[in-house]
Order: sequence, then structure tokens, then C-alpha cells
Amino acid sequence: MTDFDDYLAACQHRVESALTRWLPPESAPPERLHEAMRYSVLAPGKRVRPVLVYAAGRAVGTPPEQLDGLACAVEMIHVYSLIHDDLPAMDDDDLRRGRPTCHRRYDEATAILAGDALQPLAFEIICRDRDLQVPAEDRLAMVETLALASGSRGMAGGQAMDLAATGQPLALAELKRLHAHKTGALIGASVKLGVLAAHNVADRVRDAIDRYATCLGLAFQIRDDVLDVSGSSETLGKTQGKDAAQEKTTYATLLGLAGAQRKADSLRQEALTALSDFGPDADPLRQLADYIVNRIS
Repeated sequence: MTDFDDYLAACQHRVESALTRWLPPESAPPERLHEAMRYSVLAPGKRVRPVLVYAAGRAVGTPPEQLDGLACAVEMIHVYSLIHDDLPAMDDDDLRRGRPTCHRRYDEATAILAGDALQPLAFEIICRDRDLQVPAEDRLAMVETLALASGSRGMAGGQAMDLAATGQPLALAELKRLHAHKTGALIGASVKLGVLAAHNVADRVRDAIDRYATCLGLAFQIRDDVLDVSGSSETLGKTQGKDAAQEKTTYATLLGLAGAQRKADSLRQEALTALSDFGPDADPLRQLADYIVNRIS
């Protein structure tokens, strides 16, 4: 294993331990709802967004113990979006993270409620986390950052665009806008939250990390488009080929597989360039850029 593999595993273990603590126990009523929440959140996953919180915090000198709550918050928002995205009214998927989707394991109503419950829990964590040593106005900024990224001007808006575009041809600029909302917004928020936990961060540093996050969010989605064609359901942990089956425009359909991967590689380089003035504490961010555009799942 490489040093980055060790770092990734340590961050994943850290956030999973924190998620276990923050999620309501299955024994607490309503038991079925809490079981569904834990089933979905604690399913094996890459935890890319929480790792970005930790990596961004490290780049600006924030210790990881102050970031656990923020890492949990972004993961809960992400999982709530996956639960709802998989529903029959949206992507109608049966497989997520290598096992049955929440509505298949339980039922549609329970899945909807599990997603509904995870969203406010994310904001509750930001408000209540005692390990997060920041003034009240910074907590408000964190709530605002995550709310904007997950609402109609972010992830939910991107999902609405995605549904409206099903079966419709899109130009490259339209597809970029869709992905910036559906995928890029929460990835950007993950990085911003890690920075917001630090004190007295210069504007030029924030701007550089914002540029990194923008490039990385789009690169992530382009690699997803490639894997939907070239991967397998077993490796991906979700149904392969869904984009083609639903006649969705992707970077792979517009640019071809090789062209899409070249675009992802170009965005990776732009992300790394944004970090050129940072020292070795930003190495996990650099390594995450490599990981995201070369991953196989």
C-alpha cells in the first residue's frame, strides 16, 4: 500500500466511526426508519466527499478531530441524495454500493423518509458538534455552504436538470452546467467546509482551493460517465450502462471514451495547478485528484 492508500483508509475509518456515533441507534423508535438510515449510510463506500473535507482541512492546518462532524454532514447529504436518486420516480435502480438499494431492501416510503431524515441530521451535526471549535458565525457559514450545495441551486437542481434531459440531446455547455450542479456542488462544498473550519485563511488560499474543487467536481463526473460504459456492475457496486439505457447525454457520448478521459485528465491538471503555491500539507488533495480520475469504481 502507498502512503495515500494509508491516508485514504484512515480517513474512511475515521468518518465511519463518527457516522456510527451520530446516526440514531436501530433500537430507538421508529426502529425501521433508523435501520434504513444506518443501512444506507454505513454501506461500504469510497467516502470521497468526507475525505475531501479532511484533506482540505489538512491543507490549511485544521486537525482532523475538528472535521469529523463536517465529514459526517456531507456524507449524510450525499447518501440522502443516493437514496432518492435510486427511487422508481427517478433513476429506478436496484443496486447501490454493491447491495440492494434502500427502497428494494425496505420499501419506497421508508426510503423516502430515510433520505428526508438524513438531510436535517446533517445540519443538526454542524450546529451541535462540540469538537468543531469555530465561532457561531462560522457555523452559520457552514450551514449556508451545505444548504446552497444541496438545494435547487446545487445538487437537487442538478437532479431536476438530469431528469428533464433524459432522452434529450445536450450540448457540451449544457452538460457541464448540469454536472456542476448535480455532482460538482457537493464536492465543492466538501472542500469549502474543510477550509471554513480553519482560522484566518487568506482569500487567495480560499480562491485557489475553490478552483481546485470546481475542476475536481467536473472531473469526478466525467470519470463516472466513462465508467458507466467501460466498468462492470460488480466493480462499480451499481448498475452499469444506466446512462445509455435511459438515453442520457454524457461526456462519453459527446467526446467518446478516449476524449472524455482526456478531458478528465486535463481537469486534473488544472486542479493541481490551482494548488501550485501550497506545500506538502496539500499532498492529499493532489493525490485525491489522481485517484478520482483514475479510479475503477
